Amino acid sequence: MEMNLFKFCSGLKALGYCMIILVAAIIAVSYYAVVVLTWGPQLLRGGLHSFFAFSIIIVFHILLILLLWSYLMVVFKDPGSVPENWKPVLEEENLEAGSSMSLSDHVATEASASDVLEMRPPVGYCSRCQNGKPPRCHHCSVCQRCVLKMDHHCVWVVNCVGACNYKFFLLFLLYTFLETSMDTLILLPRFVKFFGDAKNHSTSPGSLAIIFLAFVLNLAFTLSLLCFIVMHASLLLSNTTSIEKFVRFMRRREELGGSMTWAGRRILSRFLGQRRLFGSYHCSQKRIWTAHLHFGA
Repeated sequence: MEMNLFKFCSGLKALGYCMIILVAAIIAVSYYAVVVLTWGPQLLRGGLHSFFAFSIIIVFHILLILLLWSYLMVVFKDPGSVPENWKPVLEEENLEAGSSMSLSDHVATEASASDVLEMRPPVGYCSRCQNGKPPRCHHCSVCQRCVLKMDHHCVWVVNCVGACNYKFFLLFLLYTFLETSMDTLILLPRFVKFFGDAKNHSTSPGSLAIIFLAFVLNLAFTLSLLCFIVMHASLLLSNTTSIEKFVRFMRRREELGGSMTWAGRRILSRFLGQRRLFGSYHCSQKRIWTAHLHFGA
């Protein structure tokens, strides 16, 4: 019996809307802890304390605006769709120019076109979208469409990250990292005083809980976002997407003789196509491959 894990991916879209609510809640908690509880009251003290608090609040709001702008752009911007009935431009040009060429020119054009096609990545076909697939294009099982230069589907933005919104995704990571790092640093003194205030009951329990929660959340996001920024900076410098990095890793693992799990083969075959992944094989070899792709007979 064949088991298709990708049919469960549609549930990630519903989860994504919950993640948007979670992002809004984290921003609200951080805003209340930083502006209302911690640095807002410092504006009334006057002198250097007021100037320092005013500077922190201004920088906090600038980063918050940039964060929200980049986040909304990732959420609502089309990551890159494939036009209907898409075909490679080179083939169309050959068909249009073929009628007016001499035989020798036509042969030379075909030779140069074949050289170009050998250097270019192969063009695929998506059986689900019933459309051509340009190089580096992949079908998203959550969005149910093909995405140009797809990097991954992000549940935090309920959208794919592709050719047209990847820049905004990187900016969102950067601004969120700067914002959470700043929140962690400016909430650190209050977090250190948290245990003393809780023991002396000098601050309301609700305020203490919000400051504690905001500090822990911002610290966790700072550390995790640092890893994401380093990873995507590496991908950006090498002009590689997350999917392509995964495919290369699985190919390299297979070349070195490492075992590939059923899920790994399933995902890799979805991205590359079964014949491209496993090459030309005889009937006996095909039965061996399908044994890895199916459970049971």
